[in-house]
Amino acid sequence: MFVYDKQDDAKAKTALLNFVSCSFIEKERTADYQTTTALLQMIKNNSNAEDIFAYLNDRNIPADEITLMGLAKHILKNPPKVGYLTISNALQWRLQYGRIVTLKDKISGITKIIDKC
Repeated sequence: MFVYDKQDDAKAKTALLNFVSCSFIEKERTADYQTTTALLQMIKNNSNAEDIFAYLNDRNIPADEITLMGLAKHILKNPPKVGYLTISNALQWRLQYGRIVTLKDKISGITKIIDKC
């Protein structure tokens, strides 16, 4: 993930990119933070597949009931790692990376390369 400050020079038709943050995010950490923390808490509270299914359905995960139930069973058998992205599935799916940019703790699966923030 690259975060940069861009300064345009309209006269010269150029731009200067000043990278202020750069992080490598392993795939296991690319999930939604709120969803993964909630799922892990549900598993800790002995939720069953139907509970997980209901939660996924309430989060508007784009899948049919059979797929969601299969995913719920998979989540119970293979709990996810906490993700560090924010995923908004309003009208279209959008990713937000603010949590990673402001991250101060060392997290397995996230490597900070540049951190000027």
